[in-house]
Amino acid sequence: MSTAAPTGLALYDRTARQSAAQVISRYSTSFGLASRLCSPAIRTHLADLYALVRIADEIVDGPAAEAGLSPVERRELLDALEAETELAMARGYSSNLVVHAFAQSARATGFGIELTRPFFASMRRDLDPVEFDEAELREYVHGSAEVVGLMCLRAFSEGLSVDPERDARWQRGARHLGAAFQKVNFLRDLADDVEALDRRYFPGVDPRHFGEAEKHRLLDDIDRDLAIAGEVVGELPGGCRRAVAAAHGLFSALAERLRRTPADELLTTRVSVPTTRKLLLLVRAAASRPHAAATAAAEGVPA
Repeated sequence: MSTAAPTGLALYDRTARQSAAQVISRYSTSFGLASRLCSPAIRTHLADLYALVRIADEIVDGPAAEAGLSPVERRELLDALEAETELAMARGYSSNLVVHAFAQSARATGFGIELTRPFFASMRRDLDPVEFDEAELREYVHGSAEVVGLMCLRAFSEGLSVDPERDARWQRGARHLGAAFQKVNFLRDLADDVEALDRRYFPGVDPRHFGEAEKHRLLDDIDRDLAIAGEVVGELPGGCRRAVAAAHGLFSALAERLRRTPADELLTTRVSVPTTRKLLLLVRAAASRPHAAATAAAEGVPA
């Protein structure tokens, strides 16, 4: 017996989510591959979330600048995107397909402006020259990365009953995992951030005189974030556990490569994990037992 094709809003919802899936497939290797280890419902939510985050990032750093838009014009675009996102979360509809898909996932998983407003605030911060103190860095990382981890966590825990102690543990892990991802990317992009974008994210660090002691100090902080996040991976639902373990393992591998790379080379080289290594991490995470995957994540190695 055939099933009728969707029409009306159902067709629009499906089309919006297909649009979000196109964004993640075109833009992301690591996140896109890891998300494939999730259940279909979670994978759909992650694509919806990623697409909006990517579009905002492209307004700040990518095609909008290449198209010749000034920082003022890009700020206006970012403000408009935030306003449209908030309206879509309230109404359940947007004429922007990516925003519509994001709003559908936000409404389904139960988050709103408490997570989107800090995110857009951090995106706006990148439109000006950056030189943070410790408080500014914490605020920026919260908005640019920790809230994205919390959005993903809402997708992971959709349908679960409320458990305050468990939820607090998971939220702490999500925040620290997001922070670790962001700080790793700061180190990977050290040269470009300074030379091309006039950004100095790490307080008191002069990238032009970056040394081994500073590098290891920053990586010790990243390792702490990864260790805290790794403590809860084994508790996560089965529909996402292996994907989170794989992502944790990938960034642990990146952190280790950064530690092995001389500090002066980070000013000229963007460290990455080879594609074959990424695939191995994903394959091992996919094949691992839940406990083994969790242990691997906590230790920063694939199970």
